[in-house]
Amino acid sequence: MLLHARITDRGGLGSLVESLLPWFGLFVPVLLAVALWRRSASAVAALLLPVTMWLNLFGGLLVDKSHPGGDLTVVSHNVSADNPDPAGTARDLAASGADLLALEEITPQARSGYEKALAKPYPYHTVLGTVGLWSRLPLSDTRPVDIETDYGPLAATKPADVKLAYNRALRATVTTDKGPLAVYVAHLGSVRVLPSSGFWTESRDRGAKALAEAVAAEPDQRTVLLGDLNGTTDDRAFAGLTARLRSAQETAGDGFGFSWPATFPVARIDQILVRGVRPDSSWVLPATGSDHLPVAARISW
Repeated sequence: MLLHARITDRGGLGSLVESLLPWFGLFVPVLLAVALWRRSASAVAALLLPVTMWLNLFGGLLVDKSHPGGDLTVVSHNVSADNPDPAGTARDLAASGADLLALEEITPQARSGYEKALAKPYPYHTVLGTVGLWSRLPLSDTRPVDIETDYGPLAATKPADVKLAYNRALRATVTTDKGPLAVYVAHLGSVRVLPSSGFWTESRDRGAKALAEAVAAEPDQRTVLLGDLNGTTDDRAFAGLTARLRSAQETAGDGFGFSWPATFPVARIDQILVRGVRPDSSWVLPATGSDHLPVAARISW
């Protein structure tokens, strides 16, 4: 836990360790049981080091840091390409009271279902490829964000309309009564555990770097990033983003806010990151038909 940043990332080892870093605390009660079984006072005393380190890293997440208020409620949800009930998921998300609703992994077959179910509560929306943003407030300057889903010499040869079909990130301006808000919606590449290469994160890491560059170039200081980043904020791959944006869950949440997998969440890979606005609260919504849980936050100026 103390030296996780020094662990080699060969085969994705460092990234994998950092994704599961909070769970290293489970070793403490195991070691305590062994120390008590051996009746070793020195071993029990030695456990103060990992306990202190774990509390230093994650103790703040155990305290409820939320407080009342907030100008906007934002929700992000990977709705899953295999979702058996898109309309039901849309109704559940609309019932959350979100002012801004970001959806990732929208399939062409399910798109019309989401648009129909969300049309009344959200008069403004944009869908670019597999990601979309629904809003109660006017949207403008919507455009895809290149997170280098296509990579290599053939990437530049593909027409824009072909790339748009599987686009995985967008940027839009939301007009609020307190000024414009830049909103990014992103779904970074998946990670895989492969026998040949270990914890494979190449596509995700490439996308994270490109997304960080887009945020760095964003002229609007009031910025919100919503999306499935396929990684936790402890992961070194997101250093470029976390250097510029702060996590709503870490700033104003209660607990770890794990979002994946929905049946037994072990990691928060669905993120709400902000700058120029204040997170007032952050929480996880109930399960839908997706394998991810929706995440929500209240923000204010």
